[in-house]
Amino acid sequence: MYIYEHQKPASLIREKNRVAFISVLAAFFLTGFKLIVGLLTGSLGILSEALHSGLDMVAAVITYVSVRLSDKPPDKEHQYGHGKIENLSAMIETLLLFITAIWIIYEAFHRLITGQTEIAVTIWSYIVVVSSIIIDISRSRALNKVAKKYNSQALEADALHFSTDIWSSSVVLLGLICAQFGIFMADSLAALVVAFIVIYVSYKLGKRAVDALIDRAPGKTVQKINNVLSNITEISRFHDLKVRTSGADTFVEVNLHVDPALTIQEAHDISHKAEKEILKIVPRSEVHIHTEPEE
Repeated sequence: MYIYEHQKPASLIREKNRVAFISVLAAFFLTGFKLIVGLLTGSLGILSEALHSGLDMVAAVITYVSVRLSDKPPDKEHQYGHGKIENLSAMIETLLLFITAIWIIYEAFHRLITGQTEIAVTIWSYIVVVSSIIIDISRSRALNKVAKKYNSQALEADALHFSTDIWSSSVVLLGLICAQFGIFMADSLAALVVAFIVIYVSYKLGKRAVDALIDRAPGKTVQKINNVLSNITEISRFHDLKVRTSGADTFVEVNLHVDPALTIQEAHDISHKAEKEILKIVPRSEVHIHTEPEE
């Protein structure tokens, strides 16, 4: 059987922790920078971005902690490891994003209804937004790269946060440009667009987190494993394929039927071959195979 701990060398853990920690620092810097400029200019778009980045900072801290904890090996109390911590952190991030969106929508409509939309646009307004876009692009790429390399859902969620900030900051930048020409309500409208982007991302994050927490089978992974097993000619048929995810880890169970005339060693070799093929398409996984003689 594939040994779970062997896929988690110290270098893997260090790289994941490092990229998560740098993201915390980036989110902390962006939050403070946006908050200061937003308060000085009165821009709702920038203030909404500051709140968004503030919750992103909290989410980044949660991701950092969850990544450190989720890579701990299984123990007596957690026999399937600690991967669900990543899924739980993603769920918390979703709730934080929804809170952000509700506040932004409320404040934007309040300003539009009362007519309090005039803001002061300064050079710092543009500096903070452009700086945010540059930093967000850098962090989303770095997080995505490590998330794909180690199949980390927590880092992938963090990358999605930063990539969302790219779009929302771009919308705020457009609102500032419009405000420069006296179209002040564009700032509130830009904030509304940010809110709807946040809601969309929250839904995607929340759905994935809930699916993992309730052990919903990942459809694409199941289909890939089906295809792999179907192409192994030594297998007569297979059934009871079960797949569940826990953070970055995947657990696979399946029953294989083989020629009853085979020796125990030959049947074992076939199951080992199937296991190796599954590990090729689901690298960080634990595979349990039960072999039966075909009737």
